Amino acid sequence: MRLPPTEEPGATGSRRDLRVCFFGDSFTAGVGDPSGVGWVGRVAAAARAQGHDLTVYNMGVRRDTSLDVAQRWLPEARVRLKDGQAFGVVFALGTNDVDMQLGQVRVPPDRSLAMLAAMLDDAHAALWHTLVVGPPPVLDRQASKRAADLAAAMAQVCTTRSVPFVDVTELSADPVWSQEIAAGDAYHPFAAGYASLAALVEPVLLRWLAGMPADLSSSDGGGPLPPAGSTDLGPARAEGHPAQR
Repeated sequence: MRLPPTEEPGATGSRRDLRVCFFGDSFTAGVGDPSGVGWVGRVAAAARAQGHDLTVYNMGVRRDTSLDVAQRWLPEARVRLKDGQAFGVVFALGTNDVDMQLGQVRVPPDRSLAMLAAMLDDAHAALWHTLVVGPPPVLDRQASKRAADLAAAMAQVCTTRSVPFVDVTELSADPVWSQEIAAGDAYHPFAAGYASLAALVEPVLLRWLAGMPADLSSSDGGGPLPPAGSTDLGPARAEGHPAQR
């Protein structure tokens, strides 16, 4: 039998059993970080250091767009967000959506925003708390501009739903981030770059966890779940060629 965790001296976080899924692409997976920690591992460590009893599920998949995440996230979250006291979902995506293929982006911005809105609404219906992280800049300036434009629109989708949004476009002015993606594959940083990304996400995520009320969830993983496949993907999803992301 598992005993309730005791409060550690100096801990500021909640000792409730928190379960959080992080859905996204290769940045979520931490590709390029030789330590294997990535930004998700760093913010998880910071949360635990603040006293949060946090279980993290990293669901990052290379080359995934918002359409790909929308297709898989709900059944993957359903089997993980249970048996705890409070549950959350972090969506961190957008870079692959704005990737150019055959003269057009893989996912048009209106589709990206519709997918994000549907996922947030489905998570709300399941009584899971949500947080969104926007796409980071890459070496290509035009791609970074498209990512920044998408991030601004994603922020509006989140604002209308009172969902916290982390804009990481300021990494374009971070010399460590810029140097590492230039030295790597033009997309992914190394350990120090991921630390810069984590530093932007960490304060928002810590406030989000601290304000996560347990009364919106139950021991079976929340309230009534939307049916599997409830997110409308519309026409066939955009397919991508094998590449770095």
